[in-house]
Amino acid sequence: MAIRTRAPRLAAALAAVTTATLGLAAAPAQATGGDPLDYVALGDSYSAGSGVLPLDLTAPLLCARSTANYPHVVAKRTGAKLTDVTCGGAQTKDFAGSQYPGVAPQLDAVDADTDLVTLTIGGNDNSTFISAILACGSAGVLSGGKGSPCKDANGDKFTKEIDASTYPALKTALRAVKAKAPHARVGVLGYPWIVPAKADPTCFAKMPIATGDVPYLRDLQTHLNNAVQRAASETGATFVDMAAASEGHDACKPLGTRWIEPVLFGTNFVPVHPNALGESGMADQAIGVLKLS
Repeated sequence: MAIRTRAPRLAAALAAVTTATLGLAAAPAQATGGDPLDYVALGDSYSAGSGVLPLDLTAPLLCARSTANYPHVVAKRTGAKLTDVTCGGAQTKDFAGSQYPGVAPQLDAVDADTDLVTLTIGGNDNSTFISAILACGSAGVLSGGKGSPCKDANGDKFTKEIDASTYPALKTALRAVKAKAPHARVGVLGYPWIVPAKADPTCFAKMPIATGDVPYLRDLQTHLNNAVQRAASETGATFVDMAAASEGHDACKPLGTRWIEPVLFGTNFVPVHPNALGESGMADQAIGVLKLS
C-alpha cells in the first residue's frame, strides 16, 4: 500500500526533474576564442550528488558520484566541457591530498586552462554535518521530540569548530584553486536548507529532531554557510547563496517539493542529501549567479 501511495509522487518528481534537466539547452557557455568552457567540478557529496541514481560508473565507487549531480546538469545546460572529480565524504584537505587509495587529489584536475570551477565543501570538516545530525537525532529520539537536548548538550561546540578549523581550511583550499587556475571563475555553492526555520511536528517521524533543536541546527547551517561565504569573498571566488532558493524545499517537505531527503523514509540511498530535484535546483542557482547562460 505504501509503495502504491508513493509511486505517483515519485513519478511526478521524476517527470519534473526530467523536464528540468532535459529541456531546451541554453547556448553553450564559451571561453575566450569561442570554445566551450573548460569546467572542473570539485567538492563533497552535495556536489557529487551522492545518493542520486544513476551512478557515474567512471568514478570511484566510494565517491558515490551521480550523473544527475549539479555539475552534470550545469554542463548539459551550458555546453561546457566537464571534468568531474567530486566525491562523497570529501573534506577541504582532499583538494591537495588523496581522499582514498588510488584517488588523485581533486586539485590535480585543475590547471591554467580551466575556465570554470564549482564546488561545495566544508560540511565534512570536523564531521560538522554528520556529528550534528547524529547527535541531534539521537537526542531527539530519547527526548520524544521535546525540548532542545542537542543544544543543551553541545552548545556552541559545532560553531566554534567551524570558526577555528573549517573557515581557515576553506580559505586555504580556495587559494589553492585560484593559484592553479588564476583566470577561472570559481563558484562556491552554499548548502541548501536541511531543516525548516520552525519545527514541523509532522516531520518528526522522518527527521527525529526535537522541537527546540530545529532552530539550533538551522543556525548551525547558517553559521557554516556564512563561513563559506566569507572564505569565498576573501579569496576572489563567487559565493552561490542557496538560502533563498532552497527555502521551502527542506527535508520536511513532501516528495516532489523537497530538495533534501530526510533521515528516514526518503528516496535516496544516502539520507540528508540532495535528491535529483535538489541537484537541479543547485544547478539553476549556479548558472544564474555565475551568469553561465
